[in-house]
Amino acid sequence: MTSGLPKVSVTMAASAAFPQSLAYITASGAGLAVFLFLASLLLVSNPLSCTVQGYFYKLDTPKVILPPVMPQDQTDSYSNVDSGDNKSQPSGFNFTTSLSGVNGSISEGVRYSLPSGSESNVEVPNSNKEPRENSMNKDGHVQVPAGNKEMKQKNDRLADVKDLGIKNPASVNEEVTKGAKAAEASSVPSGPDPKLKSRGETSDAASQEVNTTTGSDDSGCDLFKGTWFYDPRGPLYTNSSCPVISLMQNCQGNGRPDREYESYRWKPSQCELPRFDAKKFLELMRGKTLAFIGDSVARNQMESLLCLLWQVEVPNKRGNKRIHRYYFRSTSTTIVRVWSSWLVHQTPEAIDFAPEGVTKLHLDSPDENFMEFFPTFDVVVLSSGHWFAKRSVYVLNNEIVGGQLWWPDKSREAKINNIEAFGVSVETIVASMATHPNFTGLTILRTYSPDHYEGGAWNSGGSCTGTRPLEPEQLVKNDYTDIMHEKQMTGFHRGIQKKSNKSKFVMMDITEVFSYRYDGHPGPFRTLSPDGKPRTRMQDCLHWCMPGPIDTWNELVLEIIRREYEGKRSSSS
Repeated sequence: MTSGLPKVSVTMAASAAFPQSLAYITASGAGLAVFLFLASLLLVSNPLSCTVQGYFYKLDTPKVILPPVMPQDQTDSYSNVDSGDNKSQPSGFNFTTSLSGVNGSISEGVRYSLPSGSESNVEVPNSNKEPRENSMNKDGHVQVPAGNKEMKQKNDRLADVKDLGIKNPASVNEEVTKGAKAAEASSVPSGPDPKLKSRGETSDAASQEVNTTTGSDDSGCDLFKGTWFYDPRGPLYTNSSCPVISLMQNCQGNGRPDREYESYRWKPSQCELPRFDAKKFLELMRGKTLAFIGDSVARNQMESLLCLLWQVEVPNKRGNKRIHRYYFRSTSTTIVRVWSSWLVHQTPEAIDFAPEGVTKLHLDSPDENFMEFFPTFDVVVLSSGHWFAKRSVYVLNNEIVGGQLWWPDKSREAKINNIEAFGVSVETIVASMATHPNFTGLTILRTYSPDHYEGGAWNSGGSCTGTRPLEPEQLVKNDYTDIMHEKQMTGFHRGIQKKSNKSKFVMMDITEVFSYRYDGHPGPFRTLSPDGKPRTRMQDCLHWCMPGPIDTWNELVLEIIRREYEGKRSSSS
């Protein structure tokens, strides 16, 4: 940033005030030259970047990657629930994961695929990643890798023409122009350059034709390989048409000046992801209950779903501090939220050398605060991970095996770190649900939600002030996010291998897809200061603006539910 003030030479001013002799200046310069020469020799022999990288990113020491420290106002203040009685210890189940620490290797077969004898009703996306530098499609849009190079080229060139049912390619540009004019006339915020909007923007007739093709024949389409595109129709709700948006996610209400981020939608490469249809959702969930279980990001997604449904029906709010319920009378559909920071059992009591007051996480026992409710739920959406950056003690089989931001006895060796603990917790909760004799519902595990703090942490100047999705060459690899995602997948796979009931599990793999959406966070617009200006000192680059990218999560949830319930109906008929 440049300043309008006149430039003044600090050196000249200092020289005028404190004149120096020529000999003194010459000696100082020689001394500086010797210092720089010695410093260069030191860096050549032991580069600083290698030293830092080795300390933070090697996986052969307990300190794998330093996690982000969670801001207090983005964790504790979001719970809004009583912690419940944590004194009763559930029985749990037999825990078989080896405590080999971070050196313990996990075979690729366990990590990314199920054994050949596993049940067919477990759906796991293909997690083999291609280099991100190949993620730009022909039109310059963000493209998550979608298979081999030939398939990606076909998707890039023909998605608008074949996948969307458009017979005349020239008509695409006409529809883009019509859509832009319609957006301007209806006060929908204008988008980027029309050259960047050709994908996915079709007329209403074309959209209706697309929606008629989303039957059971696309059930094998990978929903998580595709493109972000600008939709001039804008979001399905606004911050003024939904009363349940939390203050810190009400970006427009907090003064955010741009709105382009609200209008980007996700287009899978080989099928269509329809705009959210509230009436269809309520009909599919007739007489059923969907529960969001987890942290403040789970609450963020639940509020997004309520806002989408609110546009067709206002629900009745029920429940208490432990469990929040929203009941839609027309179809007897219930949306539930249950707070669970880590998804596993936690106690404050002293254990061994861990004193009272520090949270003890029993990684081999699920959180009883929701385990008593979940068998009655038809669909469960799980959210966890970010609380593993907070201070806590890790307990397995009543033995302290590690801690995060806590390990007072340096003579003891920690067996696991916070990243390993997260993977163990995922295995615990999935296995507990997959072996519960009374649970027959659908569990959707939403993968680790990426944050986008740039230039620092939440409390040291980190920011996220983009206005549109990142381009592939702008995407910076986040090692912490990547390994948390990997451990989550490993825990998920191990947990479902124990499955003994009739439930079904699906992984909603949004991590890489949403790595591009640094534009969708509140940033400085999480609250307003007393003078009515955004708070730039501590930004929120973890949660999501509403409306915004998080609405796509519920489009994906609706599509997963549609495939599940419509598939059952077609198979039974």
